[in-house]
Amino acid sequence: MPSLTRAEAQHRARAIQVTHMKVDLDLDQGDRHFGSTTTLRFTASEPGTFVDVRAHHLRRITLDGTRIDPASVADGRLPLDGLGGEHVLQIAATMAYSQDGQGLHRSLDPADGNSYVFGHMFLDAASTVFACFDQPDLKAPYAVTVRVPQDWSVLGNGAARELGPGHWELAQTPPLATYFVTICAGPWASVREVHDGIPLGVHARASLGEPLRRQAGQLLALTGQCLDYYHELFGIRYPFGEYHQVFAPEFNAGAMENPGCVTIRDTYLFRGVATEDEILTRANTIAHEMAHMWFGDLVTMRWWDDLWLNESFAEYMAHRTCVAATQYTGAWVDSTMARKLWGHSAERAPSRHPVAGSPAPTAQAALNNFDGISYAKGSAVLRQLIAHIGDDAFVAGVRDYLGRLAFGNGELADFLGAMETAAGMPLREWSTAWLETEGLDQLNVFQDTGRVARGTPPEYPRAGRPHTFDVAGFTGDAEVFRVSGTLTRSTARWPELAAAPTARIVLPNAADLTWAVSGLDAETRRNLPDGLAGIPDAQARSVAWLALIDGMHLAAVDPREVLRTFTRAWPSERNESILNRVSGHILGRVIPVFLPEPEVPAAEELVAAASNELLRGATTVGARLIAARCLVQSSTDEALLRRWLTGADLPPGLDEDSDFRWFVVRALARRAWMPAEEIERYRELDASLAGQQAALAALALRPTATAKEWAWAELTGNPRRSNYDLNAIAGAFWSSPEVDLVLPYVERYFTDIPALAARVGEDALGTVAALAYPLRVVAQRTLDLGVAALARGDLTPAVTRAIVDAQSKLTEALASRAAFWPPEAERCVPRRP
Repeated sequence: MPSLTRAEAQHRARAIQVTHMKVDLDLDQGDRHFGSTTTLRFTASEPGTFVDVRAHHLRRITLDGTRIDPASVADGRLPLDGLGGEHVLQIAATMAYSQDGQGLHRSLDPADGNSYVFGHMFLDAASTVFACFDQPDLKAPYAVTVRVPQDWSVLGNGAARELGPGHWELAQTPPLATYFVTICAGPWASVREVHDGIPLGVHARASLGEPLRRQAGQLLALTGQCLDYYHELFGIRYPFGEYHQVFAPEFNAGAMENPGCVTIRDTYLFRGVATEDEILTRANTIAHEMAHMWFGDLVTMRWWDDLWLNESFAEYMAHRTCVAATQYTGAWVDSTMARKLWGHSAERAPSRHPVAGSPAPTAQAALNNFDGISYAKGSAVLRQLIAHIGDDAFVAGVRDYLGRLAFGNGELADFLGAMETAAGMPLREWSTAWLETEGLDQLNVFQDTGRVARGTPPEYPRAGRPHTFDVAGFTGDAEVFRVSGTLTRSTARWPELAAAPTARIVLPNAADLTWAVSGLDAETRRNLPDGLAGIPDAQARSVAWLALIDGMHLAAVDPREVLRTFTRAWPSERNESILNRVSGHILGRVIPVFLPEPEVPAAEELVAAASNELLRGATTVGARLIAARCLVQSSTDEALLRRWLTGADLPPGLDEDSDFRWFVVRALARRAWMPAEEIERYRELDASLAGQQAALAALALRPTATAKEWAWAELTGNPRRSNYDLNAIAGAFWSSPEVDLVLPYVERYFTDIPALAARVGEDALGTVAALAYPLRVVAQRTLDLGVAALARGDLTPAVTRAIVDAQSKLTEALASRAAFWPPEAERCVPRRP
């Protein structure tokens, strides 16, 4: 099916005004198809446009009461020629449920046999559910009715009421973009309350009813705190009636900001123990999606090249709100460790782009810009804007922007105009430097002379933008100085820095106020392994870790230096965002990708020792959980793993935690210590979706040729596998202690994974392609095969982006090995597939 182009969208926006949408769905027709009847009311002012509809079977089409041959629809488009004035188009169709998380996804819960349906129309999947003009600037009110099995309930964008057994009606909505429409249906477990006159609800599968009820108080209290803060900040009350949050099974993204009915991946409803940073991530997600009710839903970008007006604002507002209005005051530390690590990686890749105005010639191409630049960098840019014009002017500009464009669409020029008026200053030059120029500066500090400098890391485009930031110095467990300023040139002398006491560790951008690599001088790097844990400020510690990891990816820091710092500093860390994110990077990237194979066993021993040290000193359940997870993944002590598997000698707080048990099962399977039959027994003990997918990962991890052959066939050849099934297999496949075992599949990746586009949507396929890429086969041959695949010209945008980004990560690993293991580099590279 062709993807809508920007030119087509611009023409259709001139030609059509949609005045009303009526959608009638029948979800009681079995587990493969559903009925959809759409009545579109619109006004046409120019000839030559089309309606989007991608049906399994078209039953009837009428335009102003006159029948149209369904055969007129080609490639998912119904041409509408020679029209003028007001019209009513009705299309009755049979649609297909999806298994890839897009459109109307249907999921079977193996725990109790119940089925659930949720709508995810993002980015252009609405036409697989109902006929529409599928683009963000053709908004309309929606009136929806739904027929379902009698034991189901229905949730959606408008308040739901049951008209009769199995027959539901949703209240008509204010004008919505097509990609915000959702329907969630099934035998949901629900908890409801009212806050400030707004009905709230949290919902999940019946089998997750116990954790939902246990956590509902926390979820609803947080929801109320966010509503109160946004009401005060924006000066506009929440405009979409009721506010429901549905924890949906097999959801592709973290969450989706459907007005009135936010959908959230149900892995955020924790079945067992969760770390503080995992709970914070969920809180941040809730705050993020609520911010979208204003940035994205009330005012929507006109086209996808301005998606930053949605995502950058929601990213920034979520962190601001968590810190200002909730108990989650460590949100900016978590942002440094999780979001900026993600965003800096995106900036290093050839696919990098400006925050605003990034190319989006088609809707599907725009999907690739939902990345660490549009989210993390955009958030940092807004912090720099506030430093430039002041928070009062920023808030005034936001209120003006939202008030003037309510229920409409906005562009960069609208935002800049509102900010310029509020600030009383031109912002064109600022916008060019920060919003419309790609790239990442590096900030360096020379304490002896008091000089600060702005440079460009190797192979980055030169950005050269102004930065407002601080520099902090630490000795032992004391902060000995902190100075702030704005750097507008390539270098400048800060007198306060020159006069500051000498410090053993000096951190540029210690408060993480700007978007830049923090350069570490030689003295600081020498002192970090023994001094990092003593830094009293968690935000500064997170910046130090980010700087060290950035340096490794730029081939400026030896991976063994990162590992050495980890073994000395990490066991004394108490911030769980730092603990979890740093250990995840050590186990997920440093050891398996950056270190040559012969050094991996010794490195894993070091991680196991550090994990034991943290476990002995941990004072919270979350820290014990992080330590135990790391120990499980790095330990070669089969007896310990077996004891923990049976529940014996577990760290306090981890008993009866089925999700932790799966960590142990996967670790045993990876080392060939657990056969398929035993994995199946544990799957039977945990007959849930999570258990099913954890078992698939364990089966794919087994280091035998037969197991890898089975896993690859399931990944690429079983059409019944859901998006989450594919993710579980793809994410585990390459994690083999012996790289030679998976070498035959390197070349097959570049043919078999792209072929999944025939049955897997772009949103899900991009994730599968990223997870399935053979990153752990660190060889020039892998890189060459990727270059050849990209040159074929037959890859979808999502697969192309996944390969380009993965190739960038592989290039970094090869450059690091060349820099730090020159004699061993050739010897350690696996033989060619």
